Amino acid sequence: MLVNQQVLQSIYTNFRVIYNKAFENAKPLYTKIATVIPSSTAKESYKWLGKVPRMKEWISDRVIQNLSAYDYEIKNKDFEVTVSVDRNDIEDDSIGVYRPIIQEMGNSAAMHPDELVFPLLINGFTNKCYDKKAFFADDHKEGKSGSQSNKSTYKLTLETYGDARASMMSFKDDRGKPLKVTPNLLVVPPQLESQARRILYSEQIEGTTNIYKGSAELLIAPELSINPTAWFLLDVSRPVRPTIFQQRKKPKFVSMTKESDTNVFMNKKYIYGADSRDNAGYGLWQLAFGSTGEEDKPL
Repeated sequence: MLVNQQVLQSIYTNFRVIYNKAFENAKPLYTKIATVIPSSTAKESYKWLGKVPRMKEWISDRVIQNLSAYDYEIKNKDFEVTVSVDRNDIEDDSIGVYRPIIQEMGNSAAMHPDELVFPLLINGFTNKCYDKKAFFADDHKEGKSGSQSNKSTYKLTLETYGDARASMMSFKDDRGKPLKVTPNLLVVPPQLESQARRILYSEQIEGTTNIYKGSAELLIAPELSINPTAWFLLDVSRPVRPTIFQQRKKPKFVSMTKESDTNVFMNKKYIYGADSRDNAGYGLWQLAFGSTGEEDKPL
């Protein structure tokens, strides 16, 4: 096949269709646990984290609820996935061999947010959130809330699941009022799927009625498999979620195929890729409970 701009444009169009279809067919899970925030600058500030506005009786003048002055920012980063096509493959009509690669590129671009969001849970025992504490910590405090813990080291059992629910539903805001947290999503690695299903779906456990049946949905996250004992209980019923996915620029399919491009002139390689600008960070720790699952709960 003679390689000219018409042929290259046809290849680009074909690759873009393949990429877009794979992107659209992918099924990322990050929106289940993350608030998606559009970004318009290099970084975004989340000073509002830590103080949830609440309705109160209007007696005289309005009481303006100022945003908490927490200095929590998420900086956007650049991400890319790139492949090259040898000119010989085009001349030899072998371009079809690249179809699976372009499909994987589209799938990778779509699944990319999962790779940013879910590791936040695993790393939440050390990474800090807006209050300068680890996201999962035993000494969070907001104003008049008193010290509060959203962290455990116990393995996932019916009892520890119930303990986590009770802890979350007892969380208070900076005025000492109940936050009315409703834990409704249990997130586990593949290694804990069987145990999690037993807790959430069994009618009975060891001959006793399972009072927690149907109390939450189950989400199996492959990204958590690096820590096979860790488990997480979340409240994802609110507009604000435990994590944030910040998007500056959606993934875009691009190419470098001009004869004057260095990659073509020097190496006879045509470059195709996708790139985005985004990042992820922590939202409200009050909407999450995490356990490393390292030890049994004492009897």
